[in-house]
Amino acid sequence: MDSTLEVGKKLVDLTKQGRWLEAVDTLYSPNIVSVEAVSMPPGRECPDGIAAAREKTVRFLQEHDIHQCLVTGPWPHGDRFIVGFKLNLTAKNGPMVGKRFDLEEAALYTVKDGKIVKEEFFYNMCCG
Repeated sequence: MDSTLEVGKKLVDLTKQGRWLEAVDTLYSPNIVSVEAVSMPPGRECPDGIAAAREKTVRFLQEHDIHQCLVTGPWPHGDRFIVGFKLNLTAKNGPMVGKRFDLEEAALYTVKDGKIVKEEFFYNMCCG
């Protein structure tokens, strides 16, 4: 069984390498719950398990060109850890299509039995 810190280190390592889907496939519980700071399709909370979390990740990667991604952490606390993300992106569609912007967020992950069972994202969608 992996400790919370070990899971966090693996997540940080994989995302630093741009291996987002591998992180989902190897570190997430089949019953993962994903919670966004704001409502996005299919909703603010995605309680439908790893398939939905993977689809959300695929959609994010398809809808953005990632020019830079700085990943910091993990910072563990009991069965949870936080990771910081600073991304420079260009939107491929939607209201920001063609616009390059910065996104800074923190994510709180909860670990049980060596797998991430919940991810919660914290960010501000306001620009300016």
